[in-house]
Amino acid sequence: MSTPLSFDPRNVPVWRIDHDMPAVPSAHLSPQALKARFAKPPAWQPEVEREPSVSTRTPTPAAVLVPIVMRGADFAQSTVLLTQRANHMSTHSGQIAFPGGKVDPQDANLQATALREAQEEVGLAAQHVQVIGQLPVYVTGTAFWVTPVIALVSPGFELAPNADEVQDVFEVPLAFLMNPANHRRHHLDWQGQQRHWFSMPYHEVRTGPQGQIDQTERFIWGATAGMLRNFYRFLVVNPAH
Repeated sequence: MSTPLSFDPRNVPVWRIDHDMPAVPSAHLSPQALKARFAKPPAWQPEVEREPSVSTRTPTPAAVLVPIVMRGADFAQSTVLLTQRANHMSTHSGQIAFPGGKVDPQDANLQATALREAQEEVGLAAQHVQVIGQLPVYVTGTAFWVTPVIALVSPGFELAPNADEVQDVFEVPLAFLMNPANHRRHHLDWQGQQRHWFSMPYHEVRTGPQGQIDQTERFIWGATAGMLRNFYRFLVVNPAH
């Protein structure tokens, strides 16, 4: 059983924005550089590993796909594909998330879980996806032990979101997410525990059918922001010599 949130994370004050930390250089975000990083990873430590527990149920192994869509002639416009979970979901309803879910017995491994869930949730076919590595387990407050599976996605795919699970699908520039000037820190005393988390609000601009400009805030926070922060740490740390 999980305890629902009794606060709106958007309204919790920001106590720090990491303007003083370096962004991941654009050259390190190319497909070749990302594959090389996972082929020979540095010595590093995840910054966020476990959230305060709000659940009494048995821990559940899970995996998410972190799909990096290779956009632009030189991949300088590469993005991360994200979803907004349906409002009726039992956990993390309405939140921004990666495609993913719990491990099923028929899954060969965690990568298979992530690929299957991406297919089921948003219709992302495996033929467009190249897995290049994974990050350490991230433990959510709702007792999911989540392995982020990092993958490159070739453009040209067609999505078919499952309305039972997904309210919306969108993309956020990878360079935006890998720049800590866009990482905000929050903390709050809640149910006798001090909670700390990151948020990475992204203002998506779209042109409507009548030519109007529509702007939507994508409030990335919690587990999704924590895993992205760990990805940043993995990419920015200097390799051990």
